[in-house]
Formats: sequence, structure tokens, C-alpha cells
Amino acid sequence: METVTFFRSPPSSASIRGKEPSLYTVKAILILDNDGDRLFAKYYDDTYPTVKEQKAFEKNIFGKTHRTDSEIALLEGLTVVYKSSIDLYFYVIGSSYENELMLMAVLNCLFDSLSQMLRKNVEKRALLENMEGLFLAVDEIVDGGVILESDPQQVLHRVAVRGEDVPLTEQTVSQVLQSAKEQIKWSLLR
Repeated sequence: METVTFFRSPPSSASIRGKEPSLYTVKAILILDNDGDRLFAKYYDDTYPTVKEQKAFEKNIFGKTHRTDSEIALLEGLTVVYKSSIDLYFYVIGSSYENELMLMAVLNCLFDSLSQMLRKNVEKRALLENMEGLFLAVDEIVDGGVILESDPQQVLHRVAVRGEDVPLTEQTVSQVLQSAKEQIKWSLLR
């Protein structure tokens, strides 16, 4: 009779930490202005379920980070990676056990995508004038907390394609007017 020996694999680093790996890496993406006021916020879980709790968290995070030169902070049991540009502060938030490099890849992709969309003019006024591009970019980078893309060139390509193929019923008034202007211009040139 043959004896079979089973070997147990060593515990993974995730089980050592007590947390299982998850695709839901990002808890929130925030963009705040110089005063710590919200310009954009997208929360992907119920860590802060009410707007009041979200605003309090945003004020706290801004207070802790706006005067420092570092890029990573641990706050309220969360990992926060952040970057500032002129009068904007960009934040990507994950759990305390999330890989900071993954969160930083999301932050860099968002910042680089916006920088190219805004022609290197990443400041409050330009961002407010191009909010639809911001919404599309964030949706291409993260969906429900799952990181979809970290290459800014791919994000820009997808945003451009989505911007062109939007049905008339889903277009903003400015998009409809721009489209009408283009059609009139081309009809006059014929």
C-alpha cells in the first residue's frame, strides 16, 4: 500500500494580515479646492453613508494633508494617497490594508488624464468648465471601487470615444449646441 503525504502551503500574506484580497480597492475619490470644499467626490462603499459624514471626513482629511509634502497618510483607519496642483487637492482613499502603490497608480492616472484633457492647466476654473470629462475619466478608471484602468492614454481614448457616441437624449445642452454649430458650419461651407 502506498502512503500519500499532503503538504500544507504556507499562509498567504493576506491571511496573515487577517484580510482576504479584494478587487474593491478604492473606497473614494475626492477633489477639493484650496479651502477644503468639495469639487468632486465619489464614494464606493458605505464607510461614510451620509453627506454630513462625508463632508466632515473631507474637512478632516484636508486639515491633515493640505500643509504637508508627503503623498500618503493613514487617517481614520484608511489609507489616503494625495497630490496637489495649484488650487486643487486630489485624493484616492482605500482601506488601511490596501497596497499604497495601487492607490497611487489610480491617483496618477486620474491626474495625468485630467492634465492632458485640460492641456496641462489643472486648476479649479478649468476643471469646473470640464466636469463631464472628469466624470467620464473617473468612470473609466474605477467602477464600484474596482480599478479598471491605470493608463492615462487608454482613459483619454475611451473618454473621447464615449463623448462622441453619446445619444442625443443623454447629451448635455452644451454638447447639443456644439453639435448644432458644427452641422450649421458644414452646411454653410458646402
